[in-house]
Amino acid sequence: MATLKAITPATWTNTPEHTTNYNLNLLTRFNQFANGQKENHTLWFFVILVVHGVLILPIPAVLLYYFDAPIGVLVITMVCFFANLIATMGGAGIRTALILFLGSIFIHLLMILVFAL
Repeated sequence: MATLKAITPATWTNTPEHTTNYNLNLLTRFNQFANGQKENHTLWFFVILVVHGVLILPIPAVLLYYFDAPIGVLVITMVCFFANLIATMGGAGIRTALILFLGSIFIHLLMILVFAL
């Protein structure tokens, strides 16, 4: 027999289920994006390798041959490439892999601006 209980269940409380944070800054937006990409970690590994191999590794050759850049450009490129390779193959988190990848792209764009323009 069903009886009426005087104790209200905890599900009847008036607490909001989801709070929306309208004060999003760049770091929290990046963290939300990176958290959503955890299941695509292997895909990001291949994207990082392809972008480095096809787009970034030819940059020092062009800068050294055509623009007489110092040999340090090659050293910086190799350090960025192997840092990304070791981090992604070594099992670093997706945030670390994406930060290293974006940092590498930024460094190479900066080198192009400094030595080519």
